[in-house]
Amino acid sequence: GIADSVGAVGEQLAIEHLRKTPGLPKLQMAPRGTKNVDALSRNGDRFSIKTVCEGSKTGTIYPETEDREKQLFEHMLIVKLAEDWSLESIHQLPWTGFVKARSWDKRMNAWYVAFNKRALAPADVIFSAAKPSNR
Repeated sequence: GIADSVGAVGEQLAIEHLRKTPGLPKLQMAPRGTKNVDALSRNGDRFSIKTVCEGSKTGTIYPETEDREKQLFEHMLIVKLAEDWSLESIHQLPWTGFVKARSWDKRMNAWYVAFNKRALAPADVIFSAAKPSNR
């Protein structure tokens, strides 16, 4: 059961962590090919999961062509992996936090979130290998 991409590993680790942590939503994978949504909670919230390993920004979130500001998900999970692909941290942004943190990638014509203190300021750290969770 080894995944073949950093993104897939990050999704799997995030979903597993949330499932086993009391007080956090229990997630299941979204149907394959679902645009901008990787997991769904039991109450129907949509989660976009982005993984950062060696880079300094997340993968892209493609807006709707007719409405660039349309809400695409309720929460974004940003998973930080260590060099050995072990779980380092998970940051959770509600949609409003994503809107504050996002930056526009002109080349990709899509949004991303930088992995830095400023962009992650509105995020909750729901897991950190370095320190206990703040939840």
